[in-house]
Amino acid sequence: MSFSNADTGSKEADPYKSKNLDNVSLKEKVEDLNEFIDACKFGMMTTRDGQTGALVSRCMAVAAKENGGTTLLFHTNTESGKTDELATDSHINISFLNSSGEWASISGLSTVETNRDLIKKHYTPTLNTGLSTVETNRDLIKKHYTPTLKAWLGDLGDGIHDGGPDDPRIGIIKVDAKTATYAIVRKSLLARGVEVAQGAITGKTASVNKLREISEEEIQTWRTSLGMVQ
Repeated sequence: MSFSNADTGSKEADPYKSKNLDNVSLKEKVEDLNEFIDACKFGMMTTRDGQTGALVSRCMAVAAKENGGTTLLFHTNTESGKTDELATDSHINISFLNSSGEWASISGLSTVETNRDLIKKHYTPTLNTGLSTVETNRDLIKKHYTPTLKAWLGDLGDGIHDGGPDDPRIGIIKVDAKTATYAIVRKSLLARGVEVAQGAITGKTASVNKLREISEEEIQTWRTSLGMVQ
C-alpha cells in the first residue's frame, strides 16, 4: 500500500528522483558504494527495540566487508542492548553521510557472530576507539597495544573478560545487504549551489547528485558473479 497526498496527473510527482537517478552498470554501482563506505568509515546502525518498537541508532565503525562489499561486519559487545534487539528483529539499516551531503542507506538482515576464528580474523586492539582497521598480526598488535583500551570493555580480572580477542563479550554483527540506495555528487559545490539557486527561481528541478539504487536481485547477481570467478 502506497501513500499519496497529491494528484499530479501526467506530471512526475517526484522530479528529484527522476532527474538525478543514475543508471550505470552494477559493477560501477557496487564499487562506488564500497569506495564511499570506505571513505566514511563510520555509519549509523539502526535496529528496533523489541519492547517499545522504537527505532534506535548508534554510530558504528565498519570492521570489514565480505561478498564484494555487500556484507558489512561490525564489532560489538555481545552483552549490549543492540544484540537483544537483533535477536528480536534481525532487520537492520546502516546509513552513511559525509560533509558534502553524499549519503548511503543499506537495508538488510543481520546475524551476531561469536565464532572465535572469525572474530580473531577481524580483531584489532583499537576496535574500541572506533577505528575500523583490521589487523591479525599478533606481534604488530602487541607492539601497538595500550592498556587504556580496556577502559571501553574493561578488564574484569578473571583472565577471560579482558578486552582482548578471546574476550567472549566481543562478537561481530554481520549485515547482509538486501537493498542499497546512495547519492554521490556529480558537480562541484559551487556548481551545485548555482543550480539549486536557479531551481528556486525557475522551478526547474536541480540535477546535483548521482542517485543510485541497488535492488535485492542485483545484490544476489553480484554475489553469484563473485562465486563464479573464485
